[in-house]
Amino acid sequence: MYNNRKRNGTVISLLTMTMLLAACGSNAATNAPPSNGNTSAPPVTAESNDTAEGGNADLSGTLKVQLVGDFSMEDKTDAISGNTSRGVKVLKEEFEKQYPNANVEFILMGWDNYNEKTQTMLQSGAADVYQVPGIATFTEQGLLEPLKPYIERDNFDLGVYLDGQVDGWRTMGPDDQEPQIYGLPFIGDTRVIVYDSQLFEDWGVEPLSESPTLDEIMEKAAAMTGTNPKTGEQNYGLAYKGSDAADTVMNINEALGGQWGEGFLWQSMKLEFDSDTMIQAMDWLKEATKYAPAGVLAGQGFENFLRDNNNVAIHLRMPPGFINEAETFGQEDRYQAALLFKNPTTGTGSMFAGSPFSIGASANNKDLAWEWLKFSSSEMFQQYMWTDQRSHSMPVIKAAADWDSVKEIPQMEVILKSMSQLWTPRYPYRAGQPRYILSENVERVLLGELSAADAMKKAQEESAKWLKQQ
Repeated sequence: MYNNRKRNGTVISLLTMTMLLAACGSNAATNAPPSNGNTSAPPVTAESNDTAEGGNADLSGTLKVQLVGDFSMEDKTDAISGNTSRGVKVLKEEFEKQYPNANVEFILMGWDNYNEKTQTMLQSGAADVYQVPGIATFTEQGLLEPLKPYIERDNFDLGVYLDGQVDGWRTMGPDDQEPQIYGLPFIGDTRVIVYDSQLFEDWGVEPLSESPTLDEIMEKAAAMTGTNPKTGEQNYGLAYKGSDAADTVMNINEALGGQWGEGFLWQSMKLEFDSDTMIQAMDWLKEATKYAPAGVLAGQGFENFLRDNNNVAIHLRMPPGFINEAETFGQEDRYQAALLFKNPTTGTGSMFAGSPFSIGASANNKDLAWEWLKFSSSEMFQQYMWTDQRSHSMPVIKAAADWDSVKEIPQMEVILKSMSQLWTPRYPYRAGQPRYILSENVERVLLGELSAADAMKKAQEESAKWLKQQ
C-alpha cells in the first residue's frame, strides 16, 4: 500500500500477499485484502497514454468492466490495520471525467472459480473489459479481441510499460501462428529472494548480492545454520514454500542454463522436465534443504519470517507483498530483497505473473473498452493501484520508479527490476496438469522417495502423455 511516512508519518499495515497467478495461465493476482492509510492523498490527474484532449466526447455509452479479487466499489477500512483504501469508484469518476458521455459499470468478483465465471461472461458478452490472468485459455477459444489493430491505429506507445510486461501476456488465438497481444498489463507481480539482514550481521556474513548465484546462496545458508553466535538461538540458512518447490526448482534450472521447454499451445508444446539441468537443479534444492527447518515442505519452522524473532536467514521465493507485512511488524529495514535466478543466455528467469486487461470478442463497446485499456496505463490509474491496492498490485509502468512513494521503499528497486526480467513468453506449463505432475515428483525427491533422475523422468513421461491427449 501507499507508504506516506515521509509526508504524514502514517505507517502502513498490510497483510502479505498470497498470489495466485497464474500466470499466464499462471499465477493470478492475490486475494489478500488491500489496505491504505492514506485517506487524504492529493488528487492526481490521469493523462492517458495516447488519448488526446477534446475527442473524448465522441465516445459514449455504457462500459462494463470486470475485476477479479478483493476490489470494492466504495471505500473500505481494513479490520486489522484500521487503514482505509479508496474504492474503484475513483477510477469510474476519473474515466467519466475524461469521457463525459461514458458510464462505467463494474462487475466485481472474487477469486473463487473466477476462470469458470469469466468463461461464462465472455461467452454471453456480459462485459466489455475483462481481467484475465488466465488469458491463454480464453484466447485459444477466440473469446478475446486482438489488440494489434487498436495499437497501430492510435500509435499507442507500449514503451510506457516495464520491459517484458507486454510480451509476458502475449498469447495465441485459433488462427495465430505465433503469440500476439490480446491483453495489456495493469497488475504487476513477481517473486524475489528475501533475506534477514539482522541474522547476516549476527553471523558476520556479507549480505546477499543483488543477483546472487547458486553457490552464494548455498554457502551463506550453510554458514548461518546452527546456533546463532549472538542470540544463542537455533538458526536455519534458508526456507521455501513447499507448494512452490517445483517453481523454485525450475528457477534453479534456469540459473544452470536450462528452460521449462518450448512451444505455446498444448498440441505443440515440448517440455524439458528430464533435462540434465533439471536433474542438477533438483539435486541442488535437495542439498539446500539440509539448511532448512525440518517441516519446510509442510510450511513449518519459518512461521516467524518477517518478524523480529525470525530464525531463518533466506527465503528463496516470496511475493513482493512482503514489504507490507514487514512494515506491519516494524521490520521494513531488516528484510531485504534480491533477484531470483536467471538464465545466463537469455538474462531472464522465473514465471511471469500479474493480471492483464482484455477486450471481449463479443464486447458491445470495443472502442470505449480500448480507451479503458489505455487509461489503465496512465499514472493516475497505476498510482491508484499502488496506493489503494498494493496488497495485490505492483506498478507495471516505468514512470513508477520516479514516484516518491516507490523510491522511499528501498526494496522496490529490486522488485521493479525483477518484473522486467521475468521469462517471457510465459511458462505455459503452469496453466495445467504438467505443473501438478512436476510438483508431485519434486516433492517425492525432497521426501527421499525418488532420486532426482527418476523423478524428473517420471514427470517428463507423465506430462508428455497428458499433452498428447489435449
